[in-house]
Amino acid sequence: MIRRTILSFLIVALVPYSSLFANIPVSEKSKALSSYIENNYALLKSAGPKPEYELFKKGVIGYLNLKKQNKLAENGLLTLIDFRMSSNKKRLWIIDLKTHEVLYHTLVAHGRNSGNEFAEKFSNVPNSNTSSLGFYVTGETYSGKHGLSLRLDGVESGFNNNARDRAIVMHGADYVDKSFTKNYGRLGRSFGCPSIPMGLREEIIPLIAEKSCLFIYYPDSEYLQNSSLINEEVAYEEIHSVSYLL
Repeated sequence: MIRRTILSFLIVALVPYSSLFANIPVSEKSKALSSYIENNYALLKSAGPKPEYELFKKGVIGYLNLKKQNKLAENGLLTLIDFRMSSNKKRLWIIDLKTHEVLYHTLVAHGRNSGNEFAEKFSNVPNSNTSSLGFYVTGETYSGKHGLSLRLDGVESGFNNNARDRAIVMHGADYVDKSFTKNYGRLGRSFGCPSIPMGLREEIIPLIAEKSCLFIYYPDSEYLQNSSLINEEVAYEEIHSVSYLL
C-alpha cells in the first residue's frame, strides 16, 4: 500500500505541472482566475480611490504571465496607468501585491501626440511623440536631462517593443503638477514618456526599478485582440503553480 502511494506520488511529480490542468474547461479556469483576482482586489488597502477593477484584473493577468516567463523580480510590485482617465486626474497606481497596499496614487503624463487632456492615440513608431500601450518590465535607473530616470522595456511586439530605442522612460517633470492644470486646463505632455511629478521621482523610480511590472491601459480594440499577455489560461496555471507566491 505504501509502495503504491509512493509510486502514485512519483508519477504525479513527473507529470508537467501545466498538464494537470489541461482537462479543466476554459470556463472553469476563467471563473477561478476571476475569483482569485476579485479576492485580491477586495483586499487592496488604499487611502484614496482604488484602480478600476477591469484595469486591475488585466494588470494582474499580465503580471502573472510575465511571472511565468521569469521576466519579473520577486518584489510583487505592479504599476498601473489608466489612460481612459483625464490627465487632470490621478491615474497611476503602484501596488504591492504581496501586502495588498496601494503605495502611490498620482498624476502621470501622456505623449503630446496622443491627445490633449485625454490620451486617445497610441503608437510604437519612433519619433511619433505618442504613448505606447501594454506591459513593460522596468529597467535600470540613470541620470539624464530630467535627473533621475528609469528605462523601460516594452515586452509587447507591435505595441511597445520599441520603447527603449525611442527613449521612452519614466522621469519627473515640472508640467506634471496641479498648478499646470490650473493654468492650462490639462496636464503637460511628454514625448511619449509616462512622466511623473518631480517631487515623487526620488521615491517612485528607485522603488519600481529593476524588473517590476508596468501596465499602460486604454481599451484599444487592436491591443485587446492581439495582446498575448492578457491570456487568462496561462495566468490560471501560474496561480496554481506549486512554487507560486504573489
